[in-house]
Amino acid sequence: MIAPRYAAARLALAGLVASASAVTARGQAQLPPPLELRVPKAPTVAHGVDGAFLAYELHVTNFGAQPLTLRAVEVVSTDPAHRVLYSATDSTLLQGIARPGFTGAAAERSKIGGGMRGVVYMWIPVDTNRVPVSFRNRVRVEQGTGDSLRVQELEGPVVTTVRGGPVIGPPLRGGPWLAANGPNARSGHRRALIPTGGVPTIAQRFAIDWVKLNDSSTTFSGDRLKNESYYAEGNDALAVADGRVVEVKDSIPENVPGVNSRAVPITLETVGGNHVVIDIGGGYYAFYAHLKPGSLRVKVGDRVRRGQVVGLVGNTGNSTEPHLHFHVADAISPLGSEGVPYRLDRFELVGRCTSFGAGCTRDGPGPRRNEIPMGNAVVRFP
Repeated sequence: MIAPRYAAARLALAGLVASASAVTARGQAQLPPPLELRVPKAPTVAHGVDGAFLAYELHVTNFGAQPLTLRAVEVVSTDPAHRVLYSATDSTLLQGIARPGFTGAAAERSKIGGGMRGVVYMWIPVDTNRVPVSFRNRVRVEQGTGDSLRVQELEGPVVTTVRGGPVIGPPLRGGPWLAANGPNARSGHRRALIPTGGVPTIAQRFAIDWVKLNDSSTTFSGDRLKNESYYAEGNDALAVADGRVVEVKDSIPENVPGVNSRAVPITLETVGGNHVVIDIGGGYYAFYAHLKPGSLRVKVGDRVRRGQVVGLVGNTGNSTEPHLHFHVADAISPLGSEGVPYRLDRFELVGRCTSFGAGCTRDGPGPRRNEIPMGNAVVRFP
C-alpha cells in the first residue's frame, strides 16, 4: 500500500507545481519566487490631519538559496479588478526597506540573500470614505543579471484592515506641546522593531514624545543641565480614559539632561523609566513613560477616571530631557506589544516644526477632532 500512496503524492505535488508555476516572457514555465510575504500585525485605520492612512510592515523572507532583489511593492485590491492602491519603487521603496542585522550600504538593502529577510515599512494614504476592507501585497523581484535576468511577481495572502481604534482624551493639559518623534513614515518610533520574548514587535508604532515649548519654540530656560529648567518637568500626566492600572514602575532616579546621560543602565525593565500602564478597555493599553520619581499617584489595581492625574512628567529611563512618552498598544508590555493608532477627541493644532524644536511655525489650522497628532505637530490641549 505504500508505493501507490507515494505515487499519488508525487502526482499531487506535480499538479501543485504546475498550477503554481509562472510563465515568463519567453513562454517558459517557472516556479514562483521562494518568498514568504507576511504582515505580522494587520493595520488599524489611522486618522491624521491630512486624512486616513495605513501603517504596517511587510516581512519579505527569501526561502531560496539565491539572492533576490526587491524592485517593487504594490498594494492591490481584493476585488476582481485588482486595482493598484499604492506602489513603491526606486528610491521610495529603498527608503522603506530595512534589513534586520544588515550593516552594509543603504543601496544594498533591497537585495535579500538566501535565508535572509527584508522588512518594508508601509505608510499608505487612503480615502477616508473608501478605506479598503482588505488588500494583498504584491512584490516584483529580480534574480540574476544580463541574459540570465529573471523578473517575477508574487501576491501575498489577504490582509484585512481593522476599523476603529480607541478615541481618548488628552494625556496632558495646556501647551504648546510638540509631538516629537510622532507618527511619521520614517520616525524612530515607527521603525522600532524590537524582539522581546522571541517575537519582534513595534509597540511604539504611533508613539509620541511630548515636550513642552515656550513662545520661541525652545524646551527650556536657564541651566540646560537641570531638569527644573525644562517646561515639561513636573506637568500632570492624565488618564486618557476610564480604566484600570495594570503596571507601575517607580524609584528610578532622574537623568541629568543630555544625550548620553543615564542615571541607571538601560534594560527592558528601566527603558521606560518610571511608568504607568492603564487598561482602557477593548484590548487597548495606554503607556506613560519617563515619569518623575516619587510622583506616581496610582498603584496596580486602581480604577482611574479620564482626566485623573497618574503621575508627573520627568526625565527617567531612556530619556534625554523631561518629556512624556505616550503610546497605545494591544498588550501590557511596554515593548513586547503592537502599537495601535488612537484618536484624540479634541485638541488645537497651533502649528508645526520641521524637526525637534526647529523650523517651527504657529499657523494653525486650529481645533481638530478625532485625529492623532502627526510628527512634529505643535498642539494645545484643553
